[in-house]
Order: sequence, then structure tokens, then C-alpha cells
Amino acid sequence: MRSTHSHWMLAAALAGLLATGGAFAQTREKAVLMLNWYLYSEHAPFFLGRERGYFADEGIDLEIQEGRGSGPTIQAVAAGTATFGYADVATMIKAAAKGAPVMTVGVLLQTSPMSVMGLAEKNIRLPADIKGRTVAITPGDSMTQVWPLFLKKTGLKETDFKTVAGDAQTKLNAVINGQADLLLGYLMDQNMRIQDATHKPVQVIAFSDYGVNLVSSGIIVARSSAKSRADLVRHFMAAATRSMEAAEQNPEAAVDAMLKTNPKSGQRDTLITGLKLTLPLYHTAETRGQRPYRATRKNFADSVDMLIEYGGVDRAASASIDEFYSAEFLPR
Repeated sequence: MRSTHSHWMLAAALAGLLATGGAFAQTREKAVLMLNWYLYSEHAPFFLGRERGYFADEGIDLEIQEGRGSGPTIQAVAAGTATFGYADVATMIKAAAKGAPVMTVGVLLQTSPMSVMGLAEKNIRLPADIKGRTVAITPGDSMTQVWPLFLKKTGLKETDFKTVAGDAQTKLNAVINGQADLLLGYLMDQNMRIQDATHKPVQVIAFSDYGVNLVSSGIIVARSSAKSRADLVRHFMAAATRSMEAAEQNPEAAVDAMLKTNPKSGQRDTLITGLKLTLPLYHTAETRGQRPYRATRKNFADSVDMLIEYGGVDRAASASIDEFYSAEFLPR
């Protein structure tokens, strides 16, 4: 009887532990990550991290939402409707310099993917070739925020070309159907979508080739969250770091994880190629060999200085680097 009673007590104890574990699992903190755009290759690592339980391991129940441009994503974070934003950091700097209560806690893309692109048959290979052409843009997205810097750096004026405006698909269709010669896009995304649709080569003019190499996509939080929810931010960055490292090791798995969530996010081979083009952008020469998200303070400060010189940001912003960027939430 004693042996039977002992086994019963052990079983009850194990059941209690399992119940406690289940209750603990249910107390994971809900967090919304709003992306900068419709799903494409750059976003795949977040889905891999969620699928593999990296965010759950950190006590986070993560919801990933598509965005409609970095500007709206940053506004959502500032308003508290998104816990985290994955958005263009230069756009965040411009917003924060005007008083938006946001900051970045990790810079993932440290080499800018921004570019202007069109079908190679249009023979637009240099900035001067843009004169007299039509450029498709999406108002409010990160590239329209940085585009004026590229124009100033290359001696172009907005009167040198025409623009047509539309959302992501409208912009692509404009180039695919010949209504526009060029569009503003990322060199690992829209160029391949155009190529997939037309089966024609695409010519890319990268902003970074003309001295516009600002810190690019990163994690944005409200400043109030950095203070009152510091532990959540730290746990999120730990999971996000693991997610990017896993994607570096296995980009195919990252793309497959995203396609399981949204099969319409793109063609698998194109997405894998896009992610492989994205991974080298995680570092500069100064941060090569380090874990993701660790931009140098100098890289960030140089981007602020460029925005002051060419992007209309007030000079007072140069004294506010620590308000715009903090690496203290990154895992050691």
C-alpha cells in the first residue's frame, strides 16, 4: 500500500508540475511586431524564430503584422498600437528629431539596400540617366524619406523627372506595364519581383554606391517601452538575435517558415535568393564577426550627420544620438 500510495503521490506531483508549466506558458506576454512592408525575403528570419520557439523561450507570444511603409510603422509604435516595429532607422531618426517618442534598439541592416531600379532595356545605368524619366514611388515609405538625399548627392532635382505614386503593387505594376521607367526599391526585393514578372533583366542603381549608406532596417520601440518594459525589450532582442543567426545558417528554413504562414508572400526560389542577398547587409567592415544588430555608435552618428547635411534634419540632432539609439538591450 505504501508503494502504491507513493506512486500516486509522485504522479500527482508530476501532474501539478505540468499544470503549472501549462499555466506559465499561458502567461507569455503578447507583443506585436509590425514590419516595414508587405512580406518579402528580409522578414523571413522573424518567422523562423517564432516557428522554432525562440520568442516563446523568452516568454513572448509574438504576433507579426505586415506594414505599409516605415513611416506608418513608426507611427504605430509611437502610438502604442505596435509593441515593436521593424522599420528604416533613418526614417525613425527623422521622426524622432521632430519629437516622435521612438528609438532604435538594434540595427539589422547596416549597409543600405535602397536603390532606384528599372528594366535594363531602358538603359538607365547612372543617376544622370534618370532625367526625363518617370519614377514610381510609395509616399511615406522609407525610400521616399531618403530619396531626397540621393538626389542631392547626385546633383539631381525633382523637376528633372516625373513621379507616379501608389502602393507596393501599384508601383511594381507601373514598371512591369511600362507606365513608369523606374521605381524606388530594395535591391533584394523589388528587382526580383520585376524579373519574375517580366523575365527580363533589371538594372539597379544602389544609393550606397553614391555615398548614401545610412543605417537601414532595425527594431524600433517607444521610449516609454524602453523604460517601463525594459525586460520585454531585452527578451525580444535576445530572440530576434537568435532568429537572424539561425537564418544566416539556414536561409531556406527561414523562407519555408514564412511561406507556411503566408504562402502568397512570394516564390520560394526568389525569396531564398533575396534573403541570401540580405544577409551580407547585416554587417559593415567594423561589425563583421559580431552578432546581428550591433551597429557601431560611429556608424549611427555618421548617418545622423548625413541626414543633417542632406535630409533636412535639425543640427541639434547630432547631440541626441543616445536618445535615438541604444545597444543596451542586446544580448551579451
